[in-house]
Amino acid sequence: MFYDKAYFFLVRETIRLAIQEDLGYVDITSLLIIPDKSKGKAHLISKENLVLAGMPFVQEVFSAIDSAVEVKNFFAEGSTLKRGDIIAEIQGRTKSLLAGERLALNMLQHVSGVATNAKAFVERVKDLPVRIVDTRKTLPGLRFMEKYGVRTGGGSNHRAGLYDGILIKDNHVKIAGSVGKAVDLARTKAPHLLRIEVEVRDLDELKEALDAGAEVIMLDNMSLSDMTEAVNIVRSLKGAAVSPLLEASGNVNLENVRAIAETGVDMISVGALTHSARAVDISMKIAEEL
Repeated sequence: MFYDKAYFFLVRETIRLAIQEDLGYVDITSLLIIPDKSKGKAHLISKENLVLAGMPFVQEVFSAIDSAVEVKNFFAEGSTLKRGDIIAEIQGRTKSLLAGERLALNMLQHVSGVATNAKAFVERVKDLPVRIVDTRKTLPGLRFMEKYGVRTGGGSNHRAGLYDGILIKDNHVKIAGSVGKAVDLARTKAPHLLRIEVEVRDLDELKEALDAGAEVIMLDNMSLSDMTEAVNIVRSLKGAAVSPLLEASGNVNLENVRAIAETGVDMISVGALTHSARAVDISMKIAEEL
């Protein structure tokens, strides 16, 4: 996957900083209680039904703390787990296991929570030709992990940041003077391989975006009736080589996502996939001493 390779350096750096924040230079409690030669085997246990995502990050945590620690996964990423399932077995120096426990769990619980949340949205519209996509509403420094969680849960990624996609929003339009002018300015200067997306608030702005030749149009906080009309307008275009994609956005939740999908839009962007994802309950327990 794209993020697994292109963002590998961010994984390492994020984990390095997280270890420094939590462990510092010593786990004082384990130093006083756990013998240096003590070795153990621990289990990661699901405490609720969830979609698993983030075990590669768990592996990196323990590798960074102690390269001799072995992590054996029992489930593939994206698997649906039940309460009580043993997710993985971790073996090595007991001090190393305890040093990485909280950090590994924090990451696994959060990313699995995002995946579980994304899967819930995807399931609501799985029989309709629409994609559920994420946004930039992510925790600073953890966007690559959260977007990985979205993909693992069956959703799709929108742009990774401000640098890899053109999205003209209301403030850009205000400075440019109009939707059409903003699209024209972007097209004049943009790399030819990048599509131009513009946010519109009503059907008049939609028509302006269409006249300007926007390739993707975001329908921002529109009513269901206006979204349906927008879809009909785009589908009725004659002579267009490529019809623009329509993306619905704004206050999307599990209760209204299906109704939005039924308007016929191509994508639905959901900030709640990441900013409102609840960390799922996973624990780590020492199973035996070796």
